[in-house]
Amino acid sequence: MAVGHEVELFLEMLAAERAASPNTLLAYSADLESCTAFLAAQGVLPVYAKAEELAAWLADLSLDGQSRRTVARRLSCLKQFYLFLLREGVRKDNPAANLDAPRPEATLPHFLSESEVVALLEACSAPEGASIAQKRRALVARAALELLYASGLRITELLTLPREALRPDKPMLLIRGKGGRERLVPISESAREAALALYACDAWRESPWLFPGRDAKRALTRQAFDKILHEVGLRAGLDPQRLSPHILRHSFATHLLAHGADLRALQMLLGHADIATTQIYTHVQTERLKQAVEAYHPLATQPDKTAQKTG
Repeated sequence: MAVGHEVELFLEMLAAERAASPNTLLAYSADLESCTAFLAAQGVLPVYAKAEELAAWLADLSLDGQSRRTVARRLSCLKQFYLFLLREGVRKDNPAANLDAPRPEATLPHFLSESEVVALLEACSAPEGASIAQKRRALVARAALELLYASGLRITELLTLPREALRPDKPMLLIRGKGGRERLVPISESAREAALALYACDAWRESPWLFPGRDAKRALTRQAFDKILHEVGLRAGLDPQRLSPHILRHSFATHLLAHGADLRALQMLLGHADIATTQIYTHVQTERLKQAVEAYHPLATQPDKTAQKTG
């Protein structure tokens, strides 16, 4: 087999059997290209690589300043790739099977306050005297942000929504998420109205997508959406560096938990395969409990009151 052919077959398998997204395929392709280049410098072909040679590549990634989360993801790619070669009979072992992934950094998700989300949505309105193009852009912004915040969708899930996913008589969306898993997600009345306003726009009547790009036959790109979000953020008085589709997803989850939502229900809404992924949002509950104790417990440390008693 030619060098690189194994990688092509592996990526084809991921797409066909696991319904891997285009972004996942690009990431895995880049990971394997990086590993191949490192091994080539050592005079080694990937198909013949040993465990210690793969470990050296991972160590080189760490020395190069890549995060532990990135290194762990690349190791996961390696394990799947060599398991594929093992199953296909190309290799008799999986040299990456016993390599240890670095423990990922314990980072908490960033999110917007509820008032910041309101400001962001209000900034989606088209200015007075706006052109037809500006009005259409405002419709896209409002519908997209409403749906992202109301449903916690991933940006790829939002931008690949087919036109028929939205039914005027049904307050639910059928979402195809990671790995081809489907889930029903309820949407708020305001989000549904914003999406229906976009749905009714003349420019979109012939498009198969709920969020079409300049070419109505193609879906809106991630880059185009990022520009829209940047513009809306500036109008809302928010730092664009704090804004991203995933920040809105984090805000959705954080605000639901803050208002008493069940963690298992949140897992289903977010489309997480493992509830451990959802548990990162419990930091909200922990912080609320801490504040409650500090505010109401009679023995909580309250410097101001202590100073008044001793004064």
